[in-house]
Amino acid sequence: MSRAYLSLGSNLEPEKNLRAALAELRARFGAIVVSPAYRCKAVGFDGPDFFNLAVAIDTDLEPVALNDWLHALEDRQGRRRDVPRFSSRTLDVDIVLYDDLVMQGEGHLELPRSELKHAFVLKPLVDIAPDAVHPISGKTLATLWAEHAPADESIRPVSL
Repeated sequence: MSRAYLSLGSNLEPEKNLRAALAELRARFGAIVVSPAYRCKAVGFDGPDFFNLAVAIDTDLEPVALNDWLHALEDRQGRRRDVPRFSSRTLDVDIVLYDDLVMQGEGHLELPRSELKHAFVLKPLVDIAPDAVHPISGKTLATLWAEHAPADESIRPVSL
């Protein structure tokens, strides 16, 4: 079994879509660790605010197979792939860390995920895995958060 950390986000019916995604993750992977949710502005385009959270799972799937499963989960939640990549979405799920792997693959698979530099990805992960180590920098997520220089990325806790 491997430990994977996921980033989940939605800005179209976020409460409904994130709750449904968490239910599917629990059904497939059993016990999961879920961070608090945060509201933040859309990054890279103008759109409604996103709700973001992080999840830790233990998985028997290799990264490519897990990425494919997560894409199917997004599709079941109405994710459109015929629109610009940076646009509003019902559900976005990315593998941020997978054990200590460093790799790239099809379907925008990138480990560790470069979006880890953004507060909307990093803060929820710090909430559930402060001692997890970034496989390239060798720093813990807590250290990366302490060094994080917030730009225009205000995030606020929200309830699902």
